[in-house]
Amino acid sequence: MWLLLAFLSAALLGFYDAFKKRSLRDNAVLPVLFLNTIFSSLIFLPFILISAFVPSALRGTMLEVPVVGWEVHKYIIIKSFIVLSSWIFGYFGMKHLPLTIVGPINATRPVMVLVGAMLMFGERLNLYQWMGVMLAVLSFFMLSRSGKKEGIDFKHDKWILFIVFAAITGAVSGLYDKYLMKQLNPMLVQSWYNVYQVFIMCPIILLLWYPKRKESTPFHWNWTIICISVFLCSADFAYFYALSYQDSMISIVSMVRRGSVIVSFLFGALFFREKNLKSKAVDLILVLIGMLFLYLGSR
Repeated sequence: MWLLLAFLSAALLGFYDAFKKRSLRDNAVLPVLFLNTIFSSLIFLPFILISAFVPSALRGTMLEVPVVGWEVHKYIIIKSFIVLSSWIFGYFGMKHLPLTIVGPINATRPVMVLVGAMLMFGERLNLYQWMGVMLAVLSFFMLSRSGKKEGIDFKHDKWILFIVFAAITGAVSGLYDKYLMKQLNPMLVQSWYNVYQVFIMCPIILLLWYPKRKESTPFHWNWTIICISVFLCSADFAYFYALSYQDSMISIVSMVRRGSVIVSFLFGALFFREKNLKSKAVDLILVLIGMLFLYLGSR
């Protein structure tokens, strides 16, 4: 069941990336991210309130949000900072780079999760997993060559660095998620980390964006901003419940979720009319083959 939930999460993430790319086109990044945190919080706020004030209504269901104290909430706040750091860098990178470049880079996260598990938890990679890692590294090198055709220098382009940093912090978040899901309710983590992100974003908006809003890209409303939150919350809901299964493996869940690159790549090709698709498709195939080896090695 947890593997099916991972595949569902992957498909939803692909749509999330596409709507995020559309929302950020010629738009101010921080307000879009701020609205995303608000809408995501509004989706979960009713379940938090009902669970707190009418506990019998949701008791025993997957929508129940357990009432806990500070000793638990402090771990969720850490999760909020990690995710928001990844999102800020990811949103800026997504705005300035083609979706067909961003997707394959993000698809290398399972490799980072495996390396992280090896360093943090003493895990050792087998032959298949090492082959997956090597293919991911090769695909990243080839992707840099594809990017040069569009004037993107992987060594010196700061937006590439932004996406790489977003992928690294995303991998850290994945490792932390598995730790949290061993002891906490999935709905508790997902609902409250979204709420805490709103409070974290408030000073960022007020101090970094609002005073200089007239000097930078103006913000304009787009209905796709709501779609970002809807598809993200749905994808994360399936993801957290996949991790809550005792026999679930974060390496496989992370790998399957990066299958979202297929959906986002198709959006980039069909709707955003991005360039150099043939060479990028080869890079994408290498990533997917690498993911297959990770799957074979993690069975």
